[in-house]
Amino acid sequence: METKVPLGAGMALAMKRQKRGNISVAFYGEGAANQGQVFEAFNIAKLWDLPVIFVCENNQVARNSEAHRTTACTEFYTRGDYIPGIWVDGMDLLTVREATRWAAEYCRAGYGPIVIEMDTSHLHGHAISVANYDALQISDDMASKDPITKFLHQLLKNQPCFADELKEIDEIVASEMEIAVEKAKNDPEPDESETFTEICTTWPDQRKIRGCDAFSLHQS
Repeated sequence: METKVPLGAGMALAMKRQKRGNISVAFYGEGAANQGQVFEAFNIAKLWDLPVIFVCENNQVARNSEAHRTTACTEFYTRGDYIPGIWVDGMDLLTVREATRWAAEYCRAGYGPIVIEMDTSHLHGHAISVANYDALQISDDMASKDPITKFLHQLLKNQPCFADELKEIDEIVASEMEIAVEKAKNDPEPDESETFTEICTTWPDQRKIRGCDAFSLHQS
C-alpha cells in the first residue's frame, strides 16, 4: 500500500524532532511503487533528511500483474533517485536482518532516508485475485526458497541447535496457531463502538472523533 510511504515519512519527521534516535520503516509493494505520493514522500524525506527506511517488497507480480508489464524501471532500489538504495534477498532471514541493521545505522547517523528493495515472492495467490495469480504458475523453486524453511536448513547446517529442538518448537507453534484460529472463528463480532477505541494514546475527554461524515462524532 502506497499510503504507508508518506505516513512513514511523517512519523520520521516526528522522530527527528523528538531526538530519541528512533527511525521509521515504511513498507510498500512494487505494485505501489509507481504512485505519485511515493515520490512526494521521497522528496520531502530527502529534503529534510528524515530517518526513514523505505522498504519495497518486490514479489514480482504485485496482485496479479508481472512488474515488467506495469513498470518501466524494475530496479526498485534505484527509484529513490536522490535517495540511495540497496537490493536485498528478501527470502533470506539473516540477510534481511543485517541489511536492516546497516540501514538503521545509516539513518541514525544523520544521512537521511534510504530505500531497500526486498526481493521476495508469494507462495499463494493474493487474497482478492487468487485465480489470476495461479495462472502465473508459481513454481516449486519459489516454495524451496521459503524463508522459514531456508532458515531451518541454515540452523541445522551450522548446528546451533538440534533437530529435535526445532521439531518441538514447530509443534508448539502449530498448537498455538490452531488455538488462535479456533478462537477467531468462534469469537463474536465486536460491537460497533469498538471502531473508535484507543485510536490515540493521549486524548482529552472532551475531544471526539469524526465518523464517516462531518456530522457524526464519537468518543474514543
